[in-house]
Amino acid sequence: MTRICSALLLAGGLFAGGQAVAGDLLQWQNNSLTYLYGGNFAVNPELQQTFTFEHADSWKYGDNFFFVDKTFYNGKKDSNAGNSSYYGEFSPRLSFGKILDKKLEFGPIKDVLLALTYEFGEGDNESYLIGPGFDLAVPGFDYFQLNFYQRQTEGGRPGDNIWQVTPVWGYTLPMGRSDILIDGYIDWVVDNDKNARGVYHANLHVNPQIKYDLGKALHWGEKQLYVGIEYDYWKNKYGIESTSNFDTDQNTASLLVKVHF
Repeated sequence: MTRICSALLLAGGLFAGGQAVAGDLLQWQNNSLTYLYGGNFAVNPELQQTFTFEHADSWKYGDNFFFVDKTFYNGKKDSNAGNSSYYGEFSPRLSFGKILDKKLEFGPIKDVLLALTYEFGEGDNESYLIGPGFDLAVPGFDYFQLNFYQRQTEGGRPGDNIWQVTPVWGYTLPMGRSDILIDGYIDWVVDNDKNARGVYHANLHVNPQIKYDLGKALHWGEKQLYVGIEYDYWKNKYGIESTSNFDTDQNTASLLVKVHF
């Protein structure tokens, strides 16, 4: 666990130090705010409003992604979190191609990386993930990542030392005067884990966004203002096995407005 924490701190520290030393270490960055409204959620209250801040960047030795959600339950209380909750992830990746200043390209692979993620949220909800990552050249896609993680949890919770596969993608479709952007991720936790505190079941979380570039259509500037939907399918949500008495399979969609800056 200490090694994973150190690697996360190293990745974040290198990025912050790079910004301080020389601006050219930062190749690009993007920030956004998203508002989501939807119903039919599982486990938590059905009706939810979520505000999300996201940051993504690429720098001299890798890339970073960070997001934090603040979710409101429209006056209803969640048994664990109350009227609202928060959840976030910090995902730095270190590029061996960039560090070695060599092209690590073979077949569809464009680069090989060390991928890490720190998950945090309401209550006892911390996990550390580490494993190999790959940037892939997939025809038609703006980008396609494939990351393999070993999960480690804090606090003795079940769900420790199991593997997760996470593809991440973006795909743009021209649509009249503007574009449709389809991007998102899949988290597939492939193993079960059991300890004295309970059982964590294998689960599959599919979370794409389908967005229309309204800013481009209105000539306000492309890739700045999107409207659309976020689809959310989560089998065995939170690693809780779905049963006839307690359905934890989530299948829903939310209306979306997203502003980039």
